Amino acid sequence: MTAPLTPPHQPRHDPWQTPPDGASGDPGSLAGGTSDTGAGVGAEVRTAVVVTVALAVAGVLLGLLWLWLSPRIPLVSDDTAVFLKDTEGEEAIGADGTFALLGLGFGAIAAAAVFLFRKRGGVAVVVGLVLGGLVGSFLAWKVGVWLGPTSDVVAHAREVGKGVTFDAPLKLNAKGALLAWPVAAMVVNLALTAVFGPRDPEPEWDWSGFGGPPPGVGKP
Repeated sequence: MTAPLTPPHQPRHDPWQTPPDGASGDPGSLAGGTSDTGAGVGAEVRTAVVVTVALAVAGVLLGLLWLWLSPRIPLVSDDTAVFLKDTEGEEAIGADGTFALLGLGFGAIAAAAVFLFRKRGGVAVVVGLVLGGLVGSFLAWKVGVWLGPTSDVVAHAREVGKGVTFDAPLKLNAKGALLAWPVAAMVVNLALTAVFGPRDPEPEWDWSGFGGPPPGVGKP
């Protein structure tokens, strides 16, 4: 005699049967939240893109302000060469300083504005502020140089004539000033988030297994 392979009173398992309610054969459902995670990542990417584009557009305004507020460097020609009218002037340093100060101001304002709309902060906000500040600073530099006095100094000197004072091209000699905007935006946003951002709720301890909370705990 041979013993049956299946013990008595034990139902056979059908691999093709329909799973019970609440179970699913879809492997993706086991992850439970994959779609929510993807939606969250997409929202973070959109936030970073919006912040970057907004700050890049604001860079045009920074370039116009830089052109308007920067001190001019006076030049003069004697028909043979072009000279600085004031050899001891500090206008060139003033142009770099003006750009850096404007960048710091724009960075602080951008960080405060973004914080008002996104108080919980996040990596996407910081990335958008840094990238947007870099792009905005670069555009501001190019806009100021493009709209400023011509870079063809020789042709400009011939046009105005001998002994006539004219402005030198607007230049940014200290390229490190381009970092003023993104650094200020990042620092101010992180500071605002740390001080005024939402706080996680305090955990509630279950003291039922310990005979109640210790004296003084849970009392105002």
